[in-house]
Amino acid sequence: MQNGDHVRNDNGHSFSHPGLILPTQSVQNQIHELAKTLPPPRKQNTACDACRSRKVKCNRLPGEDKCQHCLSKNYPCTHFVQQATSEKKRSAAARRPRNISTSTSPSFSSSPVSASSSPVAEHNTPPWFKAAFGPWNSGRLQTYGGLNMQSTTPTLLHNLFAAPESDSTFMFKSRSPGYATWGDMASKLEDEAFRAEFALDLVEVYFQIVHTRLPLLNPLQFRARLNLQATQQRPVIAKQDEPLHPALIATVLAWGAKFSEHPLLVADRERNGGQSLLAKALINRTRELAESLKVHRIPNPNHVVISLLIEPLQCQDPRHDNGFHRFWLTSGIRNLLELQINHKSVMSDIKDPDARGTMIFAWWMACLADAFSSFYYRRKPMLDDDDYDIDFYTADQNAQDPTDPTSPSPREQLEFLGYYRAAHALARISRTIARQLWKPSTDQDGIPLDSVLSYISDLSKWRDAHLSKVGVPPNLEANWDFVSAVSACASDAQYHVTWVALFFAMDEFGIRDDAFTPSSINQVETAKRKVMEEALQASLRIAALAGVLTSNGYLKLDPAVMHVSCINAGNLLARLGRPEVFQCIKALEQYSYAYEETKEHAREINREYDLALQKGPHNFHEMASAINTSSRAFQAEAMSLDAITNGNGKHHGNTVSGFL
Repeated sequence: MQNGDHVRNDNGHSFSHPGLILPTQSVQNQIHELAKTLPPPRKQNTACDACRSRKVKCNRLPGEDKCQHCLSKNYPCTHFVQQATSEKKRSAAARRPRNISTSTSPSFSSSPVSASSSPVAEHNTPPWFKAAFGPWNSGRLQTYGGLNMQSTTPTLLHNLFAAPESDSTFMFKSRSPGYATWGDMASKLEDEAFRAEFALDLVEVYFQIVHTRLPLLNPLQFRARLNLQATQQRPVIAKQDEPLHPALIATVLAWGAKFSEHPLLVADRERNGGQSLLAKALINRTRELAESLKVHRIPNPNHVVISLLIEPLQCQDPRHDNGFHRFWLTSGIRNLLELQINHKSVMSDIKDPDARGTMIFAWWMACLADAFSSFYYRRKPMLDDDDYDIDFYTADQNAQDPTDPTSPSPREQLEFLGYYRAAHALARISRTIARQLWKPSTDQDGIPLDSVLSYISDLSKWRDAHLSKVGVPPNLEANWDFVSAVSACASDAQYHVTWVALFFAMDEFGIRDDAFTPSSINQVETAKRKVMEEALQASLRIAALAGVLTSNGYLKLDPAVMHVSCINAGNLLARLGRPEVFQCIKALEQYSYAYEETKEHAREINREYDLALQKGPHNFHEMASAINTSSRAFQAEAMSLDAITNGNGKHHGNTVSGFL
């Protein structure tokens, strides 16, 4: 039978099968006979996790709950891999379309999905979602050198703190011999007890410095689950007893090494020009371990947290090979979307309040980071405004125990809610600008005038609605702590740097005036002068805030929150020849304690300033016509922190001198 021939059905009617060739009866008989000679289907592998990991036969005697190997070693005889595989097959079968039309044009049923088939429904929950809120090692035993998902913490520390010359497991290499590369005390890392003590120090540094800005972990649970005992496995009794993900432990330790003043790290920095080579090695090893364990590919809340913590841990300069390229941020967002955290219905069905709180904070952290980084670095945002419908979340007031001293007060809750409302509103503006700057037409023709006017209006409205609530208050309290000071300054600077970034975008692309009338030409020049004025005052504001934080030594403890503001403000002030630029330069030099690349930024800004002193304001393009005499450099003593206000003096009449 040829393609397109007609076949009669039982009723005698014929129908066409374009491109379909039906086998003859003899061919069908041959296929049937061949099927008899095929080997039987492969027997399902029912080995327990321990035997599967060792790749040995799992021998369980009839009537026994455990196999012989687990009995002899007193291991829990678990079958997470087998369960996950079975659930995956069942879930895939449930998702296959069942109602296939027998009409002339075959089509699949497109009936709407009912609420009972929601991803959180127990009978149809994808295996990755179940594993996500259960033990992290459910069914996944990837290996990386000597490490796998069941490796104990002592084994992990042995690999993470291995000497550079013996670093065959990881891709980090060193020309210097052994532990001497990391200073005089590094040889103590050969001792297991010292490694455990050192790791505990790094964990505490993480929770004191990083966790206060990026609260993605539960400190009590993390400490309880950080098993430093040299046992291969232990039974999983309760959630707090579940082993921690190896890449999560490595990430926390790498963060701690960035800021720790442990004598070992102090000696390392003294030997290596102020930079810790051990801290750099931990960052490299953490990244490689996470990649090997498929953190970037498998949707899992642990993997979301790890991804979002690795991104700001790395070098933040996109010009560097290991710099900011949004790989881990994008991975975290993909995992969040796969987990459907962007759906209010899914989020509300997460019963564990700690897991729910972590995922909601992770979502907003990723959402804001995506918007702001896209604008700063001229990338296309991954998220759109309509990609999520979840509410702003602080805490479940009904779940709060009023007698619990750790419960947030209503005032703290309202402040927290106000911060995220303000940050999200600013992120939406940044996302809108980023999408415009990403367009090839913008690169070719410039930013449309209507868009520029809209951005100016949106930023002005945001300032009036939010800045007084989330920025640095008029009357600064002398007893503000590190978190309060850096948080307020960062929120304040995050708004102001938007004006500076908009100025540089307009200077690079120009403004597209489609009407080209005298009125529109006047609007273009007015918009340029407005953005120039706002950007200058914003840069002065950021310089003042950076000076305050630098004087208190806070920026060497900042996990990459203020650096973009300092760099952008410093660049503008340097090109204008403004002496306030030195506050940004000093801030970036202090930043280099943890982020080495900021020292080069400081040198570049200093060179721009020296050129501006020789040639006057320079290196401007489309915005050159907006540079007026009030923007030029003058004597340094004419400016002080007390004199710095925002814009026309109405929005920030407060001073920042004497802060803290």
